[in-house]
Amino acid sequence: MGNLTNNRINVSMTAAQITGVKTAFTAIQTNTPFAVSLTTDERTSLPKIDVSNKAFTEDAINAAVNNAAMLPGYFNTAAMQTDYQLFNQVDELLGIARQIVERLEDTLILAGSESYVAALASYKLFISAADAGVVGADAIVDQLKKRFLNNGGGTTNP
Repeated sequence: MGNLTNNRINVSMTAAQITGVKTAFTAIQTNTPFAVSLTTDERTSLPKIDVSNKAFTEDAINAAVNNAAMLPGYFNTAAMQTDYQLFNQVDELLGIARQIVERLEDTLILAGSESYVAALASYKLFISAADAGVVGADAIVDQLKKRFLNNGGGTTNP
């Protein structure tokens, strides 16, 4: 948990950085026009390649390529190879993307946590200021306490 004396992340992105990241995402979308969207049902029902059946898939491709005469003419070995090649290419890219997503999610969590912890601390300080009679503090406390009015206990404290 963050605290007021240990702010692990104290930075915001420049407009140029945000534009650069958005441009990079647009470039990714442009360079992956083949990417599809599956339904929820498809995500759970489609057979998937895992460690154990990846080797099987490779072996089946090799067998099909080397023994094409044993397969009917309507069997498309080239399509199987192309699909498997795309699988490997996307798998490599997803490894990189997952690292980026994890870092962005961790940054989101930390920045949000530090901001929220500081907000809670400031609320307590405004309560103390109001209790001490500081002019204007009551109005701030009244505004901020709305967040805690429906927390089940009826208290206005975090």
